[in-house]
Amino acid sequence: MSAYVDRTGYSAENIWAGGVLTALALLIGGSILAPETVYDSFIWHYFWGPVQADANSAFCAIRPGQTVEYLNSASACAAAAEPVAFPGYTLVSEIGYMIILITALVGVIFLLQRLQIGTESQLFYALVPFIFFGGALRVVEDANDTVMTSEALISYPLNTLLISPVIYFTVFIITLVCVILAVTAARSDFIEQYERMLFALGWTILTPTVGYLFYLSAVGSQGVEFYPQVMGVVAIGATLAAGIAWFCIQQVAPFINDGTEQLGFVILWGHAVDGVANVVGLDWMPALQAGPNLVPKHPVNQFVVDLTGAIFPASIISLTGDTWPFLIIKLVAATFVIWVFEPDIFEESPRYTILLLIAVLAVGLGPGTRDVIRATFGVWNDRASSSKWVAQYL
Repeated sequence: MSAYVDRTGYSAENIWAGGVLTALALLIGGSILAPETVYDSFIWHYFWGPVQADANSAFCAIRPGQTVEYLNSASACAAAAEPVAFPGYTLVSEIGYMIILITALVGVIFLLQRLQIGTESQLFYALVPFIFFGGALRVVEDANDTVMTSEALISYPLNTLLISPVIYFTVFIITLVCVILAVTAARSDFIEQYERMLFALGWTILTPTVGYLFYLSAVGSQGVEFYPQVMGVVAIGATLAAGIAWFCIQQVAPFINDGTEQLGFVILWGHAVDGVANVVGLDWMPALQAGPNLVPKHPVNQFVVDLTGAIFPASIISLTGDTWPFLIIKLVAATFVIWVFEPDIFEESPRYTILLLIAVLAVGLGPGTRDVIRATFGVWNDRASSSKWVAQYL
């Protein structure tokens, strides 16, 4: 890349910006020149249509002509002409979002270079509250759909800002604004370290977000109930699981954590939260007197449930449940990732490494936070009989 930059005279930032602008021009131009092919059959079908269907609590959305209609039965969706968009993700959309994520990460690296920050681990810790915030904000949208219309905080189309994957952009923009505010304050000598202010800003926006859910449960809103035992079990279980995994690493193969050190434990804990939240949500809810068990949404979760049920006898499953291997898988995967981040990587590309570690933590702690907070506040209860809602529990 450096040789190419030297030869052409363009910086890496210019090449990145040019690529992004070219892709946007192709999509916008294609939507204007061939709207049915580019927009209706691709952009809307795989990306925006699922968000609209989810935002309107529909089983699916269809786009006959230039209008959008929402259907609420599987039979009606099956009989509808394409394009038909269902809430959730498809293989095409997941590949598309993966490309967007990689592109965004590169852009963030350029931004951190411009701001001359991100080479120290303090940024990693300062951004942890924003990961909690992202998960909690998604539950606000879930609760917003559940409560009575008069109690809803926001309605369509603003609620699309809180639906996956748009919520990732929403949280990113809020986080970016907080980073710029903190860095500006530090360089204007209002504060000594921007990381401390950034950490405080994260908790500042997280507190009212969770507070809204407490408010709904306190006033007895439909479909929102507070089950503190769920939060307690997940917090204790995740800490114990991460602690045991960390102890085993330190005793058996301490070289695994030579690069990440204390960051490694945080990553283990974040993924343990996701694993334990799945175990509690899918197997332990009735035992905790916190409502019905949830149903796995993602194929990986369902695969683990099916595989465990096929391997172990029913007598064991009745005692242990069938989702506990997911916790083991999460811990093993997190351990492998920690091992990959050797000390040399930090020395060669500190900003890129810190950013990747934040992304690794967010992949586990973000969904885990949403799952445990949603289960803690029972926002699914009034829709337990809806097949569409059941499919989106986890």
